[in-house]
Amino acid sequence: MTTVDFASKAFIDDPHPTLHRLRAEDPVHRSAHGFWLLTRYSDVAALLRSPRLGTSRSAEQFRALYGDGPTFAFASRRFQYFDPPDHTRIRSLVTKAFTLRRVEAMRPRMREIVDGLIDSSVAAGAAEFVTDIAHPLPAIVICEMLGVPEEDQPQLSRWASTIPFIIAPVIEPERLADADAAIGAFFDYVSGMIAARRARPGDDLLSALMSAEDEGRRLSEEELRATVIFLFSAGHHTTRNLVSNGVYTLLREPARWRRLVDDPALVVPAIEECLRYEPSINFAPRRARETLVLEGGTIPAGDLVFLSLAGANRDPARFAEPDDFRIERTDNDHVAFGGGIHHCLGASLARAEAQTLLAAMVARLPHLALTGGPVAWRQTMTYRGPEALPVTLG
Repeated sequence: MTTVDFASKAFIDDPHPTLHRLRAEDPVHRSAHGFWLLTRYSDVAALLRSPRLGTSRSAEQFRALYGDGPTFAFASRRFQYFDPPDHTRIRSLVTKAFTLRRVEAMRPRMREIVDGLIDSSVAAGAAEFVTDIAHPLPAIVICEMLGVPEEDQPQLSRWASTIPFIIAPVIEPERLADADAAIGAFFDYVSGMIAARRARPGDDLLSALMSAEDEGRRLSEEELRATVIFLFSAGHHTTRNLVSNGVYTLLREPARWRRLVDDPALVVPAIEECLRYEPSINFAPRRARETLVLEGGTIPAGDLVFLSLAGANRDPARFAEPDDFRIERTDNDHVAFGGGIHHCLGASLARAEAQTLLAAMVARLPHLALTGGPVAWRQTMTYRGPEALPVTLG
């Protein structure tokens, strides 16, 4: 049996060689940590859409993992972790507020935000891309959508920074303590927002979430709080990683960047190839609702299963020369946003932000280039992205 330390720096810095090895030698891998990891595209794509897998943990299992603190309250009410009918009810209500029309209406404002961030970097003469552009863009966008005051945005980002470390396959005790403190404060903040919107509703996403109704049912305050934190943290981290991974990948081979500068119409397929090549999230956690008999192994009912999005996206059985980055790849049915009933709610927002940013950068920063030494990757098992990305603006 193949042994892998998924929490090791070596795996986090570059998971792809290990995922290739697992896919070839042990595609139904039983981890020493007690979960299963699936790396074949055929398995991952099918099971993302299959009712044979359910949410990763029950409320009792979340309590055993997190204790009774705010992290438990958040995780146990996060609709992403619910099965039908609760998932169906809450997602239906959320999608009545978080609509494609609302996202598309934000595109002009996204371009204003992007231009402002680029202007600041140009004035400074250089940029650290993650801190100066990739991080603030999705944070500002989701805060403006929710109606969060500009001065509060940095604090919400600090609270949200603890969350990736407590949704990983392995959780360090000190990370849980940090998350409890941050999520507790975040809960209090959102409760204040809810009270303010009840007194004076607005044209923002939170007001829309509060007023969304389906057959007389609305979100409870606990569901509202968990949903707001989920929307902020998930959209914030995944888009930051998406654009950072994409810019790093494009600039690592300057010919790729030049290709985009010469033909900006390729921005949309380039974003899709970035999603396939280096997805923002490595794993999708699920639990087997029944015994799964797969080629290469049998997973007992009740066991925790991690579907490797990164592994599936580079499966040579599905993608020709998967380790090659091809801007013009047309057969690109990647699984970076998951699938089935748990398909990423914010996929349209992430794509809009990434497309807006990349289009502005190729137009305004044609001589953008990497600077400095090797990239340091965020040391979290679930989310993948660089900690920092120094660039010269040309």
